[in-house]
Amino acid sequence: MPLQSYHSSHGGFDFLGLRKAASGGIEIIYDDGVARRMIWRVRTPAADHTIGEVLRYAVDQTRVLPALYSELKRRAIAIEAVAA
Repeated sequence: MPLQSYHSSHGGFDFLGLRKAASGGIEIIYDDGVARRMIWRVRTPAADHTIGEVLRYAVDQTRVLPALYSELKRRAIAIEAVAA
């Protein structure tokens, strides 16, 4: 799976991405464009398009991380932090 990236449509610097890790798992990447970069491993087997919908929705919200966590929880997709 190539990297899928999502940028804010309202001009924010936030970035969310989806990639396949070297171990074969799926990872979510967040970068605020200034100082913070976070990576999570997806623990729940989920279709890539479902996670893509979550990322697309969250990146367009004013508060990206709370929106991301909320949508993942709502869809019962578990993640674990890899790097912060």
